[in-house]
Amino acid sequence: MINKSLFLTYLYLLIYILLSSGVILYNKWVLSPKYFNFPFPITLTMIHMGFSGAVSFLLVRVFKVVAPVKMTIEIYATCVVPISAFFASSLWFGNTAYLHISVAFIQMLKALMPVATLIMAVLCGTDKLRWDVFLNMLLVSVGVVISSYGEIHFNVVGTLYQVTGIFAEALRLVLTQVLLQKKGLNLNPITSLYYIAPCSFAFLFVPWYFLEKTGMEVSQIQFNFWIFFSNAVCALALNFSIFLVIGRTGAVTIRVAGVLKDWILIALSTVIFPESAITGLNIIGYAIALCGVVMYNYIKVKDVKASQIPADSIPERMTKDWRVEKKSSNNIYAAADNNNDEDISSGKVSDMNVDEEVPLMASSRLSHIGRSQLSSRDA
Repeated sequence: MINKSLFLTYLYLLIYILLSSGVILYNKWVLSPKYFNFPFPITLTMIHMGFSGAVSFLLVRVFKVVAPVKMTIEIYATCVVPISAFFASSLWFGNTAYLHISVAFIQMLKALMPVATLIMAVLCGTDKLRWDVFLNMLLVSVGVVISSYGEIHFNVVGTLYQVTGIFAEALRLVLTQVLLQKKGLNLNPITSLYYIAPCSFAFLFVPWYFLEKTGMEVSQIQFNFWIFFSNAVCALALNFSIFLVIGRTGAVTIRVAGVLKDWILIALSTVIFPESAITGLNIIGYAIALCGVVMYNYIKVKDVKASQIPADSIPERMTKDWRVEKKSSNNIYAAADNNNDEDISSGKVSDMNVDEEVPLMASSRLSHIGRSQLSSRDA
């Protein structure tokens, strides 16, 4: 007899992996001139933001599934607006990269996310540079450089777009901690979209007006409602699936699922998009970068566990370690409904791979564990 709870956990993980991979491949297919031929990444991102904002408005204001948080003009102007600006930038640059480089290479470049987040966290004073972490970040960077050198269809413009999007997302994560968490705001996925999606839409409108509006009028591309509607639904569903995954799993499980998803996505992209061929040097470089990421994960999981049970003796730690992973997730899941819950994070910003296909990552109070593997963007 299969344990029901365990079955649901693996089911949610499977749904997350399928949706995450599917949305990335779907976006690539929509944007690529070789396939659906809708080479307007800002427009596609605005569709996602508009749809997410509309759905979240209905859930908050009409159906009252969740209650809005106390949002003052001062908090909105100083917190939501800057976070939305960098969120919109990360989406814009990340999606534009699909026009120039392959899905497989984009996934390899995403290994730089821990490096970018650490740099931004150190610059903003939310984290301190440690030698063990620095060496891991150096290993990740060397691996990405090797992978880039082995890329058959290397494109400087596409690579710059993707790397810029990664750093914009890293800064958004740091700002989320510095601004929202210090204000004590609890934003679950729905309320996050409710406040941030419309603001991101407004920021995207400016570059859209100057960069894509004229091109869309000249090209006279037919708008296929069902293609864009289904694409937006998949992106929104992915955001909610991440919330379910974080609610049922812990640090190690989430990280393993993220790595597995990346490998599956790289393999699938080479099959679906023949131009996404990868070389042996690609694989070697990505494997080196992945080793750095895995080692970094281990350090961070160990830090989180140490911060959660600092007073335990060694024998007690041995008996409690197995509970830590699940306990941390339960606290994350409950945080949205309990303003008095203690944040179980170690006080540092998230610092792992970010899924660029995700519209927005759950709560501003998501722990170091949760945000670290599954954070935001709709690629």
